Amino acid sequence: MLNHHRVGRGEPLVLVHGVGSRWQVWEPVIERLAGRFDVVAVDLPGFGESRMLERTTVDELTDALAAFLVEQGLDRPHLAGNSMGGLISLNLGGRGLARSVTAFSPIGFWSRAGRIWCQQALGRSKDLALLTRPALPTILGTAAGRTAFLGLVFGRAWAVRTRIALDTADGAMDSPGFSPALASFDQARLQDAGRLARIPVTIAWGNRDILLTYATQSRRARTRLPHARHHTLQGSGHTPFYDDPPGCAKILLETTERSL
Repeated sequence: MLNHHRVGRGEPLVLVHGVGSRWQVWEPVIERLAGRFDVVAVDLPGFGESRMLERTTVDELTDALAAFLVEQGLDRPHLAGNSMGGLISLNLGGRGLARSVTAFSPIGFWSRAGRIWCQQALGRSKDLALLTRPALPTILGTAAGRTAFLGLVFGRAWAVRTRIALDTADGAMDSPGFSPALASFDQARLQDAGRLARIPVTIAWGNRDILLTYATQSRRARTRLPHARHHTLQGSGHTPFYDDPPGCAKILLETTERSL
């Protein structure tokens, strides 16, 4: 059983976070979606309050989420994922387990250099946060500190509330699944792009994403998934839900409506 937050009524919509994150990253959009959907925001194994797997790779996490869908009786829900959760959602869609998929800055569309940059940037950010942990409340209490520490994930990090900034840092530092999942990015691949052409798929990318660089990786996604809809979230970063909640919710709603 995965820890999860469930609210609303309607068709099921499962929200999947990225590496070092937790279900709460979706909070800015959940209320906007709960009037239309049975929203299920999950903590993947080794993140948030879900137990660690024996092996925490992207593929193992994908299998664990597939098992969770069966346990919860969620037959072909809409899936939405961010970063690592984006690729997990796309691969479950490729297995025929989703009625639509919305992926925000999904991993897997990088060059080798881009993948190494992502792994090293996130790993070093966690190491720095651990080294400065006693001072983080002070650092993240300033707009400059939030920008310096969280610019990898938020396009407008200076505008994020201090409590959100601290929770974001704590989520990465306290996730036992962070390091093994990040290391498994070496093997993370989009597994069945062809089958995704049978369902509505949207790929959304913030143009301020410097972790999975917007200019290059969104272009590769357009090439690999030509049947998907591709959106640019102006002014948003890698995790865009705090940067542009209305825009993210609108993209999700438009994707799900195409499955009717």
